[in-house]
Amino acid sequence: MSELIFQTATCIAKLIRERAVSPLEVLEAHLRRIDEFNPKLNALVTLVPDAFEKAEKAEAALVAGHGTGPLCGLPFTVKDTIETGSLRTTSGCPARKHFVPNSDAPAVARLKAAGAIILGKTNPAEMAMDYTADNPVFGRTNNPYDLRRSPGGSSGGEAAAIAACLSPCGLGSDLAGSIRIPAHFCGIAGLKPSTGRVPGEGQFPPSIGPYSLGAVIGPMGRCIEDLQLLFRVLTGSDSSGGSGDNRKRIQGWRVAWYAEDGVAPVTEETRQAVAAAAGALVEAGLIVEERLPPAIGRGHELWLKIFSRASVVQLREVYAGHETEAGSFVRWRLETADDGLVPGLDEYISAWMERDRLRMSLLNWMRDVPLLVAPVGATPAVPHDVHKVTVGGQTINEFRAFSYSQAFNTFDLPAVCVPASKTAEGLPIGVQIVGRPFAEEFVLAAAGIVEKALGGWRLSDKF
Repeated sequence: MSELIFQTATCIAKLIRERAVSPLEVLEAHLRRIDEFNPKLNALVTLVPDAFEKAEKAEAALVAGHGTGPLCGLPFTVKDTIETGSLRTTSGCPARKHFVPNSDAPAVARLKAAGAIILGKTNPAEMAMDYTADNPVFGRTNNPYDLRRSPGGSSGGEAAAIAACLSPCGLGSDLAGSIRIPAHFCGIAGLKPSTGRVPGEGQFPPSIGPYSLGAVIGPMGRCIEDLQLLFRVLTGSDSSGGSGDNRKRIQGWRVAWYAEDGVAPVTEETRQAVAAAAGALVEAGLIVEERLPPAIGRGHELWLKIFSRASVVQLREVYAGHETEAGSFVRWRLETADDGLVPGLDEYISAWMERDRLRMSLLNWMRDVPLLVAPVGATPAVPHDVHKVTVGGQTINEFRAFSYSQAFNTFDLPAVCVPASKTAEGLPIGVQIVGRPFAEEFVLAAAGIVEKALGGWRLSDKF
Protein backbone atom coordinates (compact mmCIF):
# COMPACT_ATOMS: atom_id res chain seq x y z
CA MET A 1 0.00 0.00 0.00
CA SER A 2 2.48 2.60 -1.19
CA GLU A 3 -0.26 5.27 -1.30
CA LEU A 4 -0.24 5.23 2.49
CA ILE A 5 2.83 7.42 2.65
CA PHE A 6 1.02 10.30 0.91
CA GLN A 7 -1.77 10.42 3.49
CA THR A 8 -1.83 12.85 6.38
CA ALA A 9 -0.80 11.66 9.81
CA THR A 10 -4.40 12.15 10.96
CA CYS A 11 -5.68 9.93 8.15
CA ILE A 12 -3.06 7.24 8.80
CA ALA A 13 -3.88 7.17 12.53
CA LYS A 14 -7.59 6.82 11.69
CA LEU A 15 -6.95 4.00 9.21
CA ILE A 16 -4.93 2.16 11.86
CA ARG A 17 -7.61 2.61 14.53
CA GLU A 18 -10.26 1.32 12.12
CA ARG A 19 -8.08 -1.70 11.29
CA ALA A 20 -8.07 -0.72 7.61
CA VAL A 21 -4.28 -0.96 7.68
CA SER A 22 -1.86 -2.39 10.20
CA PRO A 23 0.98 -0.53 11.94
CA LEU A 24 3.38 -2.95 10.22
CA GLU A 25 2.06 -2.00 6.77
CA VAL A 26 2.47 1.68 7.58
CA LEU A 27 5.98 1.21 8.91
CA GLU A 28 7.08 -0.91 5.95
CA ALA A 29 5.71 1.62 3.46
CA HIS A 30 7.71 4.42 5.06
CA LEU A 31 10.88 2.37 5.30
CA ARG A 32 10.64 1.57 1.59
CA ARG A 33 10.23 5.27 0.89
CA ILE A 34 13.28 6.03 3.04
CA ASP A 35 15.36 3.42 1.23
CA GLU A 36 14.43 4.95 -2.12
CA PHE A 37 14.76 8.67 -1.45
CA ASN A 38 16.78 9.32 1.71
CA PRO A 39 20.09 8.85 -0.15
CA LYS A 40 19.15 11.94 -2.21
CA LEU A 41 17.94 13.97 0.75
CA ASN A 42 20.00 12.84 3.76
CA ALA A 43 17.06 13.82 5.94
CA LEU A 44 17.03 10.83 8.31
CA VAL A 45 20.33 10.13 10.02
CA THR A 46 19.41 7.39 12.50
CA LEU A 47 16.73 4.72 12.20
CA VAL A 48 15.17 2.99 15.19
CA PRO A 49 16.36 -0.64 15.34
CA ASP A 50 13.29 -2.01 17.12
CA ALA A 51 10.60 -0.19 15.11
CA PHE A 52 9.18 -3.48 13.77
CA GLU A 53 8.87 -4.83 17.30
CA LYS A 54 7.01 -1.68 18.36
CA ALA A 55 4.68 -1.98 15.35
CA GLU A 56 3.92 -5.61 16.20
CA LYS A 57 3.05 -4.61 19.77
CA ALA A 58 0.78 -1.86 18.48
CA GLU A 59 -0.98 -4.36 16.23
CA ALA A 60 -1.44 -6.76 19.15
CA ALA A 61 -2.95 -3.94 21.23
CA LEU A 62 -5.38 -3.14 18.43
CA VAL A 63 -6.42 -6.77 18.13
CA ALA A 64 -6.92 -6.96 21.89
CA GLY A 65 -8.93 -3.74 21.80
CA HIS A 66 -7.18 -1.95 24.62
CA GLY A 67 -4.47 0.62 25.30
CA THR A 68 -4.26 1.91 21.75
CA GLY A 69 -4.12 5.67 22.19
CA PRO A 70 -4.98 8.32 19.57
CA LEU A 71 -1.65 7.84 17.75
CA CYS A 72 -1.47 4.04 17.99
CA GLY A 73 0.94 2.70 15.37
CA LEU A 74 1.64 6.09 13.77
CA PRO A 75 5.32 6.57 12.88
CA PHE A 76 6.96 9.90 13.66
CA THR A 77 10.44 11.38 13.45
CA VAL A 78 12.39 13.59 15.83
CA LYS A 79 14.96 16.30 15.22
CA ASP A 80 18.36 15.08 16.35
CA THR A 81 18.67 17.83 18.98
CA ILE A 82 15.77 16.32 20.97
CA GLU A 83 16.63 13.44 23.28
CA THR A 84 15.37 9.92 22.61
CA GLY A 85 16.11 7.21 25.16
CA SER A 86 18.45 4.47 23.92
CA LEU A 87 18.73 6.22 20.54
CA ARG A 88 21.64 8.51 19.76
CA THR A 89 21.06 12.24 19.88
CA THR A 90 24.04 14.09 18.43
CA SER A 91 22.84 17.67 17.82
CA GLY A 92 25.18 17.47 14.83
CA CYS A 93 28.10 17.99 17.20
CA PRO A 94 31.28 15.87 16.82
CA ALA A 95 31.71 15.67 20.60
CA ARG A 96 28.22 14.12 20.88
CA LYS A 97 28.24 11.83 17.85
CA HIS A 98 28.00 8.73 20.04
CA PHE A 99 25.82 10.23 22.78
CA VAL A 100 22.82 8.06 23.73
CA PRO A 101 20.39 9.55 26.28
CA ASN A 102 18.96 7.46 29.07
CA SER A 103 15.43 8.73 28.58
CA ASP A 104 13.11 10.48 26.16
CA ALA A 105 12.47 14.19 26.19
CA PRO A 106 8.99 14.73 27.73
CA ALA A 107 7.56 15.78 24.36
CA VAL A 108 8.76 12.52 22.80
CA ALA A 109 7.43 10.54 25.76
CA ARG A 110 3.97 12.08 25.34
CA LEU A 111 3.74 11.05 21.69
CA LYS A 112 4.91 7.54 22.55
CA ALA A 113 2.40 7.33 25.41
CA ALA A 114 -0.32 8.10 22.86
CA GLY A 115 0.84 5.08 20.84
CA ALA A 116 3.13 6.68 18.26
CA ILE A 117 6.27 4.86 17.12
CA ILE A 118 9.59 6.60 16.60
CA LEU A 119 10.82 5.95 13.08
CA GLY A 120 14.14 7.80 13.34
CA LYS A 121 16.07 10.99 13.96
CA THR A 122 16.39 13.81 11.45
CA ASN A 123 19.33 16.00 10.51
CA PRO A 124 19.77 19.42 12.19
CA ALA A 125 22.14 22.31 11.84
CA GLU A 126 25.20 21.82 14.05
CA MET A 127 24.09 22.66 17.59
CA ALA A 128 20.93 24.15 16.02
CA MET A 129 22.94 27.28 15.31
CA ASP A 130 22.00 28.34 11.78
CA TYR A 131 19.39 28.10 9.05
CA THR A 132 20.67 24.85 7.53
CA ALA A 133 20.54 21.14 8.19
CA ASP A 134 24.29 20.74 7.79
CA ASN A 135 26.80 19.48 10.33
CA PRO A 136 30.18 17.69 10.50
CA VAL A 137 28.62 14.48 11.83
CA PHE A 138 26.14 13.73 9.03
CA GLY A 139 26.71 16.31 6.30
CA ARG A 140 23.93 18.32 4.76
CA THR A 141 20.29 17.71 3.94
CA ASN A 142 18.86 18.76 0.57
CA ASN A 143 15.57 20.46 -0.20
CA PRO A 144 12.95 18.11 -1.76
CA TYR A 145 11.88 20.80 -4.25
CA ASP A 146 15.40 21.51 -5.45
CA LEU A 147 18.31 19.38 -4.27
CA ARG A 148 20.67 22.30 -4.88
CA ARG A 149 18.91 24.31 -2.19
CA SER A 150 18.81 24.25 1.58
CA PRO A 151 15.80 22.79 3.41
CA GLY A 152 16.21 25.57 5.98
CA GLY A 153 17.03 25.04 9.58
CA SER A 154 17.77 24.19 12.07
CA SER A 155 14.93 21.61 11.81
CA GLY A 156 15.67 21.13 8.11
CA GLY A 157 16.00 17.36 8.13
CA GLU A 158 12.62 17.06 9.82
CA ALA A 159 10.94 19.34 7.27
CA ALA A 160 12.55 17.56 4.31
CA ALA A 161 11.57 14.12 5.60
CA ILE A 162 7.94 15.14 6.10
CA ALA A 163 7.69 17.03 2.81
CA ALA A 164 9.02 14.05 0.82
CA CYS A 165 6.76 11.59 2.72
CA LEU A 166 9.60 9.76 4.42
CA SER A 167 7.76 10.55 7.66
CA PRO A 168 4.14 11.51 8.35
CA CYS A 169 4.97 14.04 11.06
CA GLY A 170 7.41 14.84 13.84
CA LEU A 171 9.05 17.19 16.31
CA GLY A 172 11.32 20.15 15.68
CA SER A 173 12.59 22.97 17.85
CA ASP A 174 12.58 26.74 17.36
CA LEU A 175 14.55 29.64 18.84
CA ALA A 176 14.86 31.89 15.77
CA GLY A 177 12.46 30.36 13.27
CA SER A 178 13.94 26.86 13.27
CA ILE A 179 10.55 25.17 12.79
CA ARG A 180 8.87 27.81 10.62
CA ILE A 181 11.73 28.53 8.21
CA PRO A 182 12.26 24.88 7.15
CA ALA A 183 8.47 24.44 6.97
CA HIS A 184 8.41 27.47 4.63
CA PHE A 185 11.36 26.22 2.55
CA CYS A 186 9.90 22.70 2.24
CA GLY A 187 6.21 23.50 1.83
CA ILE A 188 4.83 21.94 5.03
CA ALA A 189 3.23 23.23 8.23
CA GLY A 190 5.00 23.83 11.53
CA LEU A 191 4.00 25.33 14.88
CA LYS A 192 6.16 27.34 17.24
CA PRO A 193 4.10 27.26 20.44
CA SER A 194 4.30 29.67 23.36
CA THR A 195 7.07 28.81 25.79
CA GLY A 196 5.82 26.41 28.42
CA ARG A 197 2.87 25.13 26.39
CA VAL A 198 4.80 22.06 25.16
CA PRO A 199 7.45 20.59 27.50
CA GLY A 200 10.82 21.93 26.35
CA GLU A 201 13.14 19.82 28.47
CA GLY A 202 15.42 17.25 26.90
CA GLN A 203 16.90 19.21 24.03
CA PHE A 204 20.50 20.18 23.39
CA PRO A 205 21.46 22.98 23.55
CA PRO A 206 19.16 23.09 26.56
CA SER A 207 16.36 25.61 26.92
CA ILE A 208 17.86 27.36 29.94
CA GLY A 209 19.05 30.86 30.77
CA PRO A 210 18.02 33.38 28.11
CA TYR A 211 17.01 30.49 25.83
CA SER A 212 14.11 29.77 28.17
CA LEU A 213 12.45 32.98 26.94
CA GLY A 214 12.00 31.75 23.40
CA ALA A 215 13.28 28.22 22.71
CA VAL A 216 10.49 25.67 22.20
CA ILE A 217 9.71 22.21 20.86
CA GLY A 218 6.82 22.01 18.44
CA PRO A 219 5.02 19.77 15.94
CA MET A 220 5.64 19.62 12.19
CA GLY A 221 3.40 17.97 9.58
CA ARG A 222 2.02 18.21 6.07
CA CYS A 223 -1.23 19.86 7.14
CA ILE A 224 -2.75 21.95 9.90
CA GLU A 225 -5.01 19.11 11.02
CA ASP A 226 -1.90 17.07 11.83
CA LEU A 227 -0.47 19.92 13.90
CA GLN A 228 -3.75 20.13 15.80
CA LEU A 229 -3.67 16.41 16.53
CA LEU A 230 -0.05 16.41 17.71
CA PHE A 231 -0.53 19.60 19.70
CA ARG A 232 -3.44 18.12 21.63
CA VAL A 233 -1.31 15.11 22.55
CA LEU A 234 1.76 17.20 23.41
CA THR A 235 -0.22 19.52 25.69
CA GLY A 236 -2.76 17.06 27.06
CA SER A 237 -5.46 19.39 25.74
CA ASP A 238 -9.14 18.48 25.91
CA SER A 239 -10.07 17.50 22.37
CA SER A 240 -13.80 18.05 22.87
CA GLY A 241 -13.65 21.42 21.10
CA GLY A 242 -12.99 20.70 17.43
CA SER A 243 -11.17 22.83 14.88
CA GLY A 244 -14.51 23.69 13.26
CA ASP A 245 -15.69 25.23 16.53
CA ASN A 246 -12.56 27.37 16.74
CA ARG A 247 -13.00 28.54 13.16
CA LYS A 248 -16.48 29.75 14.07
CA ARG A 249 -15.21 31.45 17.21
CA ILE A 250 -12.68 33.57 15.31
CA GLN A 251 -15.23 34.92 12.84
CA GLY A 252 -15.35 38.68 13.31
CA TRP A 253 -11.89 38.82 14.90
CA ARG A 254 -9.60 41.60 13.77
CA VAL A 255 -6.42 40.66 11.91
CA ALA A 256 -3.38 42.75 10.94
CA TRP A 257 -1.23 41.69 8.00
CA TYR A 258 2.06 43.10 6.84
CA ALA A 259 4.78 42.23 4.37
CA GLU A 260 7.39 44.79 5.45
CA ASP A 261 8.79 44.90 8.98
CA GLY A 262 11.30 47.67 8.31
CA VAL A 263 14.21 45.27 8.82
CA ALA A 264 14.27 43.14 5.66
CA PRO A 265 12.53 43.52 2.29
CA VAL A 266 10.61 40.59 0.83
CA THR A 267 10.21 39.26 -2.69
CA GLU A 268 7.10 40.30 -4.60
CA GLU A 269 5.93 36.69 -4.66
CA THR A 270 6.21 36.59 -0.87
CA ARG A 271 4.15 39.75 -0.52
CA GLN A 272 1.49 38.30 -2.82
CA ALA A 273 1.36 35.12 -0.72
CA VAL A 274 0.83 37.08 2.50
CA ALA A 275 -1.87 39.19 0.84
CA ALA A 276 -3.58 36.03 -0.43
CA ALA A 277 -3.60 34.58 3.09
CA ALA A 278 -5.11 37.79 4.41
CA GLY A 279 -7.75 37.62 1.67
CA ALA A 280 -8.65 34.07 2.68
CA LEU A 281 -9.36 35.28 6.20
CA VAL A 282 -11.53 38.10 4.86
CA GLU A 283 -13.58 35.55 2.94
CA ALA A 284 -13.98 33.54 6.14
CA GLY A 285 -15.54 36.47 7.98
CA LEU A 286 -12.58 38.04 9.78
CA ILE A 287 -11.88 41.79 9.75
CA VAL A 288 -8.49 42.27 8.10
CA GLU A 289 -6.34 45.35 7.52
CA GLU A 290 -2.78 45.93 6.35
CA ARG A 291 -0.99 47.33 9.39
CA LEU A 292 2.37 46.87 11.11
CA PRO A 293 1.94 46.03 14.80
CA PRO A 294 3.98 47.98 17.36
CA ALA A 295 7.42 46.72 18.40
CA ILE A 296 7.73 44.19 15.57
CA GLY A 297 10.56 46.09 13.92
CA ARG A 298 12.64 45.79 17.11
CA GLY A 299 12.35 42.02 17.36
CA HIS A 300 15.41 41.23 15.23
CA GLU A 301 17.81 43.56 17.05
CA LEU A 302 16.58 42.47 20.47
CA TRP A 303 16.93 38.82 19.47
CA LEU A 304 20.61 39.46 18.74
CA LYS A 305 21.13 41.29 22.02
CA ILE A 306 19.38 38.72 24.20
CA PHE A 307 20.06 35.35 22.57
CA SER A 308 23.19 35.69 20.44
CA ARG A 309 25.67 35.99 23.31
CA ALA A 310 24.05 33.04 25.10
CA SER A 311 24.84 30.94 22.01
CA VAL A 312 28.52 31.91 22.26
CA VAL A 313 28.66 30.88 25.92
CA GLN A 314 27.13 27.49 25.16
CA LEU A 315 29.39 26.84 22.17
CA ARG A 316 32.52 27.68 24.15
CA GLU A 317 31.54 25.22 26.88
CA VAL A 318 30.87 22.38 24.43
CA TYR A 319 33.85 22.93 22.10
CA ALA A 320 36.51 23.90 24.64
CA GLY A 321 39.76 22.30 23.41
CA HIS A 322 37.99 20.86 20.34
CA GLU A 323 37.32 24.00 18.32
CA THR A 324 38.95 22.58 15.19
CA GLU A 325 36.36 19.77 15.10
CA ALA A 326 33.52 22.23 14.61
CA GLY A 327 31.80 22.75 11.28
CA SER A 328 32.20 25.94 9.30
CA PHE A 329 29.43 28.00 10.92
CA VAL A 330 30.21 27.07 14.52
CA ARG A 331 33.93 27.57 13.91
CA TRP A 332 33.24 31.01 12.43
CA ARG A 333 30.98 31.89 15.36
CA LEU A 334 33.67 30.96 17.87
CA GLU A 335 36.41 32.78 15.98
CA THR A 336 34.46 36.03 15.59
CA ALA A 337 32.54 36.08 18.86
CA ASP A 338 34.64 38.86 20.35
CA ASP A 339 34.98 40.97 17.22
CA GLY A 340 33.72 44.46 17.91
CA LEU A 341 32.31 45.49 21.26
CA VAL A 342 31.21 42.68 23.56
CA PRO A 343 28.01 43.77 25.36
CA GLY A 344 28.38 44.51 29.05
CA LEU A 345 26.03 43.37 31.79
CA ASP A 346 24.20 46.69 31.97
CA GLU A 347 23.60 46.68 28.22
CA TYR A 348 22.36 43.11 28.37
CA ILE A 349 19.92 43.83 31.21
CA SER A 350 18.74 46.98 29.43
CA ALA A 351 17.92 44.96 26.31
CA TRP A 352 16.04 42.40 28.38
CA MET A 353 14.00 45.14 30.05
CA GLU A 354 13.28 46.79 26.70
CA ARG A 355 12.07 43.45 25.38
CA ASP A 356 9.64 43.11 28.27
CA ARG A 357 8.33 46.67 27.86
CA LEU A 358 7.80 46.27 24.13
CA ARG A 359 6.23 42.86 24.57
CA MET A 360 3.68 44.31 26.97
CA SER A 361 2.92 47.10 24.50
CA LEU A 362 2.42 44.55 21.72
CA LEU A 363 0.21 42.31 23.85
CA ASN A 364 -1.96 45.27 24.87
CA TRP A 365 -2.36 46.17 21.19
CA MET A 366 -3.28 42.58 20.37
CA ARG A 367 -6.24 42.67 22.75
CA ASP A 368 -8.07 44.37 19.89
CA VAL A 369 -6.16 42.71 17.03
CA PRO A 370 -5.52 39.15 18.24
CA LEU A 371 -4.22 37.66 14.99
CA LEU A 372 -1.34 38.65 12.71
CA VAL A 373 -0.38 37.47 9.22
CA ALA A 374 3.25 37.94 8.19
CA PRO A 375 5.98 36.52 5.97
CA VAL A 376 8.22 33.80 7.35
CA GLY A 377 11.18 35.54 5.73
CA ALA A 378 12.43 37.59 2.83
CA THR A 379 12.84 34.76 0.35
CA PRO A 380 11.93 31.16 -0.39
CA ALA A 381 14.59 28.43 -0.15
CA VAL A 382 18.12 29.65 -0.83
CA PRO A 383 20.90 27.67 -2.54
CA HIS A 384 23.32 25.73 -0.35
CA ASP A 385 26.20 27.76 1.10
CA VAL A 386 24.54 31.12 0.34
CA HIS A 387 24.79 33.43 3.33
CA LYS A 388 23.52 36.65 1.77
CA VAL A 389 20.39 37.35 -0.26
CA THR A 390 19.51 40.21 -2.58
CA VAL A 391 15.91 41.36 -2.47
CA GLY A 392 14.49 44.58 -3.84
CA GLY A 393 17.95 45.85 -4.68
CA GLN A 394 19.21 45.29 -1.11
CA THR A 395 21.79 42.67 -0.16
CA ILE A 396 21.44 41.47 3.41
CA ASN A 397 22.80 38.57 5.45
CA GLU A 398 20.65 35.48 5.77
CA PHE A 399 19.94 35.97 9.45
CA ARG A 400 18.55 39.46 8.90
CA ALA A 401 16.43 38.10 6.05
CA PHE A 402 14.39 36.12 8.57
CA SER A 403 13.71 38.92 11.04
CA TYR A 404 10.03 38.11 10.52
CA SER A 405 10.44 34.79 12.32
CA GLN A 406 12.84 35.96 15.04
CA ALA A 407 10.43 38.62 16.28
CA PHE A 408 7.98 36.05 17.59
CA ASN A 409 10.66 34.22 19.57
CA THR A 410 11.78 37.55 21.01
CA PHE A 411 8.23 38.41 22.10
CA ASP A 412 7.15 34.78 22.78
CA LEU A 413 4.05 34.57 20.62
CA PRO A 414 2.71 31.34 19.09
CA ALA A 415 3.22 31.25 15.33
CA VAL A 416 2.41 28.68 12.69
CA CYS A 417 3.81 28.44 9.18
CA VAL A 418 1.24 27.33 6.61
CA PRO A 419 1.90 26.79 2.89
CA ALA A 420 0.38 29.63 0.87
CA SER A 421 1.92 29.75 -2.60
CA LYS A 422 4.78 28.75 -4.89
CA THR A 423 7.30 30.78 -6.83
CA ALA A 424 7.54 30.74 -10.62
CA GLU A 425 10.35 28.18 -10.11
CA GLY A 426 8.06 25.94 -8.08
CA LEU A 427 9.56 26.69 -4.65
CA PRO A 428 7.11 26.76 -1.71
CA ILE A 429 6.20 29.96 0.11
CA GLY A 430 4.76 29.74 3.61
CA VAL A 431 3.21 32.51 5.68
CA GLN A 432 2.98 32.96 9.43
CA ILE A 433 -0.24 33.17 11.41
CA VAL A 434 0.49 34.58 14.86
CA GLY A 435 -1.58 35.04 18.01
CA ARG A 436 -1.47 36.02 21.66
CA PRO A 437 0.35 33.75 24.15
CA PHE A 438 -1.34 30.38 24.69
CA ALA A 439 -3.83 31.00 21.86
CA GLU A 440 -2.41 28.21 19.69
CA GLU A 441 -5.81 26.65 18.98
CA PHE A 442 -7.05 29.88 17.41
CA VAL A 443 -3.81 30.42 15.49
CA LEU A 444 -4.18 26.91 14.08
CA ALA A 445 -7.84 27.53 13.25
CA ALA A 446 -6.92 30.62 11.22
CA ALA A 447 -4.09 28.72 9.54
CA GLY A 448 -6.56 25.99 8.61
CA ILE A 449 -8.68 28.56 6.81
CA VAL A 450 -5.67 29.76 4.84
CA GLU A 451 -4.63 26.19 4.03
CA LYS A 452 -8.08 25.26 2.73
CA ALA A 453 -8.32 28.40 0.58
CA LEU A 454 -4.80 28.29 -0.86
CA GLY A 455 -4.23 24.57 -1.27
CA GLY A 456 -1.68 23.58 1.37
CA TRP A 457 1.10 21.02 0.89
CA ARG A 458 1.79 19.57 -2.53
CA LEU A 459 4.32 16.78 -3.18
CA SER A 460 7.41 17.87 -5.09
CA ASP A 461 7.44 16.60 -8.66
CA LYS A 462 10.96 15.30 -7.97
CA PHE A 463 9.56 12.71 -5.54
